[in-house]
Amino acid sequence: MQKQSNSRSLKCQLAMLCPLFLISLITIAILSSNVNFPSSIFASEMTSITESLIVLPYSLRSQISILQTKLGVLLEQLHNESPESKELAKFSDQVLHVAILVDKLANTLASLSNNVSASVNEMSKVHEDFTEAAESEDQEESMGLKVVFNSGELQKYTSPKPNRENKKNFLGVEAISPSIGFGCAHSATNLNRYMSYKMYGLCPDDGDLAQKLIISGCDPLPRRRCLSRGPPSYSRPLAANHSLWTQPSDANILWNQYKCKGYSCLVSNETKDRRGFFKCGDCFNLSKRGWDVPTNETISAEFTIDEVLALKPGEIRIGLDFSPTTGTFAALMRERNVTIAPVTLNLGAPFNEVIALRGLLPLYLSIGSRSPFFDNTLDIVHSTLFLDGWIGVELLQFVLFDWDRVLRPKGLLWVDRFFCRKEDMKMYLDEFLRLGYKKLLWRVLPKTDKLGDELYFSAVLEKPIRK
Repeated sequence: MQKQSNSRSLKCQLAMLCPLFLISLITIAILSSNVNFPSSIFASEMTSITESLIVLPYSLRSQISILQTKLGVLLEQLHNESPESKELAKFSDQVLHVAILVDKLANTLASLSNNVSASVNEMSKVHEDFTEAAESEDQEESMGLKVVFNSGELQKYTSPKPNRENKKNFLGVEAISPSIGFGCAHSATNLNRYMSYKMYGLCPDDGDLAQKLIISGCDPLPRRRCLSRGPPSYSRPLAANHSLWTQPSDANILWNQYKCKGYSCLVSNETKDRRGFFKCGDCFNLSKRGWDVPTNETISAEFTIDEVLALKPGEIRIGLDFSPTTGTFAALMRERNVTIAPVTLNLGAPFNEVIALRGLLPLYLSIGSRSPFFDNTLDIVHSTLFLDGWIGVELLQFVLFDWDRVLRPKGLLWVDRFFCRKEDMKMYLDEFLRLGYKKLLWRVLPKTDKLGDELYFSAVLEKPIRK
């Protein structure tokens, strides 16, 4: 009885898949045949096919993908069944044959999409009909990696790029596979927008879209084949010995995506509530060359740069600063012959542009990105007013272990003014202590600009030598 029930179930599944089988077989026959269609339907030669003549509906690709998945499940069930008759074995062979045909159909459609998009030099994308399936970002989130990207340019970018003559290159591979962030699968609509542009034309003015994708985990973003936009009246930058503490020219910043349209707006008290950023209120004021650090340890949660450098005289040469910053910490360190790479996003204002105009090296990364440095290479990692009570413990762990990876043995981790609620401080301190670093400087004090329910934590910790 159980075997009969299973057989009925399998036959019912096949009956439900029959309409999709029929569509697949008809489409395969059309695409693989040599039938001559009237010129009003298709051009006489493949080279004359244009975007306006072939439209690939999103629903067709989606249904084929679903069909492939269901066929795989059905084949697995048939494999697990005991072969009670020749009829069942024959049925299994037929299902396998159909599955192979569907795979060929999927490959043919993909090849056709690439041929059509490659024949058009105007817009580097494949036009598709989205009237049947316009999906929101929330729906894409639930679909995960099953999202179908419709941008032809994105498909070209992510496909492996074979070397000439298919020989291995100096890296030891026969093809280069470009990288793209895992989170891109959850932001297909925005990524398709980002990858829609005129090849060799000016890139769209979409820096805000790019940053939204990066923050959402679509990092690294795919490369694009368009020309970057720049300030139309760009002037010569200042020399290195003057640029660190001189306000940059408005003409050297592209202001379109920011609320402020000039540098004076970034530093004026009158625009304080309309600047578009809040994490570091005075960081664009380049006249403030340092921190006003009280010497009384019972008042200040900060350490001075000279105090920290004195812990390792002559040993601190290169490092990383993970902070919402315009590069002031890196500028102060440069004056002490230490090279620091500031890491920040453009949080409502031109942070990265200002860092570069000061003659420093900006790294445009999110907190979710892996540090782009090799293991055991940096002398110091510094972070201020960035990690605080908003961060979850698991994310903090991944961040700290990544910093541990890039720090050399005996390197310094400088945590500057980490703050959170009093009741949460022990939980965070435990995570720092679990690294097994040596405490060189350590301070926990009340955060006085609030109602007294928050604490500051600052520390300089030394990475141990591990064998």
